[in-house]
Amino acid sequence: MPPLNRRTFLAVAASGAAARALPPLVSKPAGKRVLTLVYDKSLGMMRAIDRVVH
Repeated sequence: MPPLNRRTFLAVAASGAAARALPPLVSKPAGKRVLTLVYDKSLGMMRAIDRVVH
């Protein structure tokens, strides 16, 4: 596993969110998806929170 720094984490999170969000958005635009990055002290790294805002 490659070392996970901030740049690789953002790239992985963005590609994962895009892969998950694009097919449903094409079929029905239910709301705006918001990706928030927070620092999780228990994990010791950044964590992505994906929400749908209506």
